[in-house]
Amino acid sequence: MPHFCRMFLILVVTMFLAGCLALPIKDPYSYSSAVGQGGGTPFASYGEGRITAVRVWETNNNYYYYYYYYNYNSNNYISGFQLRYGNTWSPVFGNEGSVKQVMELFNDEAIVEVSGKYNPADYICSLVLTTNMGRTLSAGMPNQVSFNFYPSNMGNELRILSGRFNGVGITSIGAHWGFVDMEGAGNSTLGTALETVTPVF
Repeated sequence: MPHFCRMFLILVVTMFLAGCLALPIKDPYSYSSAVGQGGGTPFASYGEGRITAVRVWETNNNYYYYYYYYNYNSNNYISGFQLRYGNTWSPVFGNEGSVKQVMELFNDEAIVEVSGKYNPADYICSLVLTTNMGRTLSAGMPNQVSFNFYPSNMGNELRILSGRFNGVGITSIGAHWGFVDMEGAGNSTLGTALETVTPVF
């Protein structure tokens, strides 16, 4: 190959690689938009480090009513929840209901999916948190409209739950995903929370 051709080829390859390096890096964070009626007080969980445990409260208002015949109605909903970041529990967002579900995460375990059901007229009916080890925490009753949240980027995990609650329960919920650098600093979720919704202190 002539010397000129070799130099031209090197120039083309160099320009191609430089163009690749100049491409914008994909945002390492993603947000699953909130679902639900959305009335009440805004909240966003926050803390330092990885989520290490979860508490979810549900309220069970199961009853029978008469309308030409007896029928069974299940009016379960998520009344509140709490996340632990590292060794520190966040505030309870919402209210402590009649039934509490708890999940302690193992080392290197992270929440990678948030799903459930919601009633567009009032509350989140059920909440299911799934980890990268296949374990789940499930609270509430699977009634009404389905939702399914998961990160846009591989290797990300749940960092923040945000939404709204009133005096009875959780009226809307969304999920924020990101990478946790367990070796370095800057693992606080508070900055991201303040960018999306004012947390309740």
